[in-house]
Amino acid sequence: MHLGQALSVAALCFGAAVSALKNKPGNAVVRYHSAANVLHKRAEPTRYYDGPVITPKVFVVSLFGSEENIWHTAHYNLLAQNITIPGLSPVYPVIHCNPDGSLCQITTGESEINAASTISALVYSRYFDLTDTYFMISGIAGVNPACGTIGGVAIAKYVVQVGLEYEIAPADNLTAALTSRAGYIPLGAKRPDSYPVNIYGTEVFELNVHLRNKALSLAKTANLSDSATAKAYRAKYLTAPANKPPTVFKGDTETSDVYWHGAILGDAFEEYFQQVTNGSGKYCMTAQEDNAVAEVLLRGAVAGLVDFSRFMVMRAASNFDRGYPGETAAQSLLFDTSGGFGIALANLYNTGKPIVDDILTNWKKGGWQKGIKITNYVGDILRTLNSTYPADIGTEFGSVG
Repeated sequence: MHLGQALSVAALCFGAAVSALKNKPGNAVVRYHSAANVLHKRAEPTRYYDGPVITPKVFVVSLFGSEENIWHTAHYNLLAQNITIPGLSPVYPVIHCNPDGSLCQITTGESEINAASTISALVYSRYFDLTDTYFMISGIAGVNPACGTIGGVAIAKYVVQVGLEYEIAPADNLTAALTSRAGYIPLGAKRPDSYPVNIYGTEVFELNVHLRNKALSLAKTANLSDSATAKAYRAKYLTAPANKPPTVFKGDTETSDVYWHGAILGDAFEEYFQQVTNGSGKYCMTAQEDNAVAEVLLRGAVAGLVDFSRFMVMRAASNFDRGYPGETAAQSLLFDTSGGFGIALANLYNTGKPIVDDILTNWKKGGWQKGIKITNYVGDILRTLNSTYPADIGTEFGSVG
C-alpha cells in the first residue's frame, strides 16, 4: 500500500484494531484482543494454535484490513480456521485458512517492519509446512501513469527498495545535478545517476519470470471492475495508458516506507530503479512491503523452509503516483478523489481468484506441485541462492545487464 490511501487506510486499520472478533469453530484455538488490550493494557496470555501442521498450497499475503476482507468469501471459506501463532501483528493477530488448509491468508500490517516481522513469524513457526507453498502478495498501490491506470493490476518481475539512498534537502543541494534528483543519491555514490557503492542486499530482488507469466495469463481471464468516478478522473491524464480502461500487465514495484508522491520524486526513484535493475526493469507500482516480504522468504529459502521461486507480487492501482498535467503533487495526494480505491480492491480479488483457483484445482496436472520452471536468475542482489542463471541485477557482482 502506498500513496493516496492514507486517510482511508488509517481509518480502516484503526477500525480493525477496535473490532473484537469472536472465536470461530474449527481445529484452531484463537484469542482476539480488543483495542484496549492491544493499545493500553497488558494483554492476557494468548492461546496459540495446537492442531496438526498445516500444508498450504497458496498463502495470500494481505497488508491491511480491506485487502484481507475481500478474500473472505463463501467461495474460499477462509474463516473456517482462524489461527494465532506467536509474532503476528497486534492489529492482525490471526491467520485464516480454508477447511483443508490448502489456502491460507495472512495480514502483515503496513510498512516494511510490520511486513518483515509478520512473515518471519510465519516462516519460522512450527505450525506450517511451507516448503511447496506459493506466496502471493495481494495489495493495492500507486501507479506510474506511464505504465498503467487506476484499477489496473500489475504482476512483478522485480521489486526494488528505493529508500536505500542518501537524502539531502533540496535547499542544501550544491549542484544542479543534485537539485534535479530531488536530493537523492545512491548509497556510497557521489552523484544521483551513479550505481550504489554500498550494497545492503535488499535493494532489488528478481522473481521467477515463468511464474509471473503464468499468473499473468490466468489473471487476464478476469473481468475488471471500474467506476464512473475513476473514468472521469482518468480523463484528466492526457496520454495512454493512464487515460484508458484498467488492464492486467507486467509491472515492477518500488518499496519505501516514505509515503512519497509527485513527478519529481517519481522520476528520481525511477532513475534509481533503472540503475539497480541495469535498465531491465519497468517501474510501475509503489509499495511499502514487497522487499521486506521478499527478504524474509529468501532467508527462509536458505533455511530450506520455503521455495523463493514460488513467490508472486500482485499490485492493483488505487491511485496515480503523481498528479495530472498542471496539477501539484500536494493537490493530487491530499485532496483528489480518484475513485480508484474500491475498484483496486475489487480487482485484486477478480484477478487473484483465477490464479488461486488454478493452483488449488490443478495442483498436479497444472504443474504447480512440481514447481514452475525457472529460466532466469531468481534471488537477491547478493546471489544468495546461487542461481545458475546470469543475473539482471548487481553489476558489481559480475552479472550481465
